Amino acid sequence: MHRKQHDTLPTVSNGSGLKGESNGVLPPADFKEPDRKDTVALKKKVTLLRGISIIIGTIIGAGIFISPKGILQNTGGSVGMSLIVWTACGILSMLGALSYAELGTCIKKSGGHYTYILEAFGPLLAFVRVWVELLVIRPAATAVISLAFGRYMLEPFFVDCEIPELSIKLVTAVGITVVMVLNSMSVSWSARIQIVLTFCKLIAILIIIVPGLMQLFKGETQHFTNTFVVKDVSIMGLPLAFYSGMYAYAGWFYLNFVTEEVDNPEKNIPLAICISMVIVTVGYVLTNVAYFTTISAEELLLSKAVAVTFAERLLGNFSLAVPIFVALSCFGSMNGGIFAVSRMFYVASREGHLPEILSMIHVRKHTPLPAVIVLYPLTMVMLFSADIYSLLNFLSFARWLFIGLAVAGLIYLRYKRPDMPRPFKVPIFIPALFSFTCLFMVSLSLYSDPVNTGIGFAITLTGVPAYYLLIIWDNKPKWFRKFSNEATRVLQIILEVVPTEEGRTH
Repeated sequence: MHRKQHDTLPTVSNGSGLKGESNGVLPPADFKEPDRKDTVALKKKVTLLRGISIIIGTIIGAGIFISPKGILQNTGGSVGMSLIVWTACGILSMLGALSYAELGTCIKKSGGHYTYILEAFGPLLAFVRVWVELLVIRPAATAVISLAFGRYMLEPFFVDCEIPELSIKLVTAVGITVVMVLNSMSVSWSARIQIVLTFCKLIAILIIIVPGLMQLFKGETQHFTNTFVVKDVSIMGLPLAFYSGMYAYAGWFYLNFVTEEVDNPEKNIPLAICISMVIVTVGYVLTNVAYFTTISAEELLLSKAVAVTFAERLLGNFSLAVPIFVALSCFGSMNGGIFAVSRMFYVASREGHLPEILSMIHVRKHTPLPAVIVLYPLTMVMLFSADIYSLLNFLSFARWLFIGLAVAGLIYLRYKRPDMPRPFKVPIFIPALFSFTCLFMVSLSLYSDPVNTGIGFAITLTGVPAYYLLIIWDNKPKWFRKFSNEATRVLQIILEVVPTEEGRTH
């Protein structure tokens, strides 16, 4: 629906502000419904290569380069056990990814976790998921990975001194702004840049793996002696090591957030997921092997940035390039995360669970502009607040709780809707094992860290009264409905966005 066809943008406001029915302002009398081919909608621009780049580019962030010591700490400093956990977490993530491949090919809607929970368990749990994601998890997670981007962009310029915190935050703010603008302006360009950044990440990993394997072939195996000797481990250590590992692999689910934009999803979603997970798992394990050819377990636990320490020892002056590659890796995670999660907000708005403006598309760019920029002010607030990491600790369990529920929903849908077409179908033990592991980790966090997990649980529960107040309650005050209508109309005009065909049918 292009503006050249009429003078005003049609609105769909219904007065509730959070429900998507279309009974608001009528379009002009001379307005003609456009042909289907001219409809403003998200286009299928995510090819197999772009799908792989979204998954790999979002999984590989700063963690593998900066501090893979969480697993080593919780396996009692055992090199062998840490490598086994890295491998096992990759395999377990593959099981979750395969489960999502089935969900993505039988439920052809974007939105990821939100959509699958909505289909299996109904609107309340789905709303709570998107509520916590929008208000806290995504802004905090974006701020954290963006701060890593800012720090490592400045690292080569502050070799001999500490980087000022204000400088880091200013560079970070610029990086966040660039990502938001990129995702607002063009789906194609954000996808192309994601491909380039994914190759940068893989080059960065190869810069570590190749010299490390060369060291191994030269006989530098002293750090692999007594590989499975555990020096100090608590009963809780091994499960917490798996928790750290699963966090490092998190991101395999992001392609399912953009299902409606994937070309030939029945084929490309499973292929992209399988190829990506094999590459990431092999890359992660070999990177850790490379570290241990040069750095002992004790030195790794003391290092603030393992990749930089490794590069300084083996690569000489070329080590200055490593922080730049880490920064580009972080930028790719920022870009992939914003690209994917904005689609969750878009779909939630289309279902009537978020303000209707978030389900509208730019008339020329065909991007979900409002769903992208809604994160910008929240992320900036998180960036300049002092306690981002605590927020992530509070809510890390929520991610695995809802992912576990989404995969459990696959099992439930097998019995609830057995006739649903399933172009890609996994054996039932795969989702069963994965969902059990996720829910076990959540239960474990309640036992091992009751304070932080309890606070996170309380924050998550605020979604329940919010659901009844904002979604279920129909008799909202007249002033609220009027304000909502006016705000939607003004934002439509300012942002040049219109409802999609899908938005009108919900």
